[in-house]
Amino acid sequence: MSDPKTLRAVADRVEALTGELAALPDRRIGAKVEELVRLLMELYGAGLARMLEVIDETGGMNPTLLDRLAADDLVASLLLLHGLHPHDLKTRITRALERVRPYLASHGGDVKLLAVNDGVVLLRLEGSCHGCPSSTITMKLAIEKAIEEAAPEVSRIELEEKIQVDGAPVPGETVPIETMRTPHKNGRTAPVEWLSLDPRQLKTSDLVAAALGGMNLVVCRVGDTLYAYEDSCPSCGATLTKGVLRESLLHCPTCNRTFDVRRAGQCVNQEEIHMTPLPLIMEQDAIKIAIPPMTV
Repeated sequence: MSDPKTLRAVADRVEALTGELAALPDRRIGAKVEELVRLLMELYGAGLARMLEVIDETGGMNPTLLDRLAADDLVASLLLLHGLHPHDLKTRITRALERVRPYLASHGGDVKLLAVNDGVVLLRLEGSCHGCPSSTITMKLAIEKAIEEAAPEVSRIELEEKIQVDGAPVPGETVPIETMRTPHKNGRTAPVEWLSLDPRQLKTSDLVAAALGGMNLVVCRVGDTLYAYEDSCPSCGATLTKGVLRESLLHCPTCNRTFDVRRAGQCVNQEEIHMTPLPLIMEQDAIKIAIPPMTV
């Protein structure tokens, strides 16, 4: 039961059941369910608060222990739920951005936290994306995911876009981060889904094929950094997992084009051709990759 995936599934099921009961014709049932959930939340919150007090009273609440509690996904989510997280909002956002900074650097970018006001986070996306629009999208998605997990109380994330004046970048308009979405037949849109890849799959090779959410992927390891791409050569459509990865260069086995996985999959000899990058975040026991929903 301590498996985070199982616990998240339980939480989702509780939320779904609560919604179903609240929608029953007899409003009294929904009211009773809401009261029951509220009382349980208060009970568990009070218990967690008392546990932290006891640990502190016995001299056990040191910075190392606080950091361990804050780093555990399950414990941190419970502490956030009950307003007991040891780190303030700005600290959590700053640490979340540090987590994705290596990934942003792999796409030639960086991010700067400008302000946090009333649940709105203002950021500036910096650096170069090597002329690849999809690279910018993946960076925004990685930033959004990291902040969402570390600070669920954030209501909006805005990016300050730079404009050019006499060749020099200056602050411009701020725009909300928009999650990459795919249109469905009913006219609605669906957000990307972050799915987990077992890190053990990458222990035997630096070039691994994977299938997540109906999409075939190729995951490349260069040193200590991982990169995820759709497993399709942008030039000939061939699978790239049968290619050769030398340092950061991936060679297509069919058309012999070469792509730099550290530069958003840009073709070495034809800069307008790019592989399709996918946001990837390393976590304690898993690799999270953002998969766009399939059009249905």
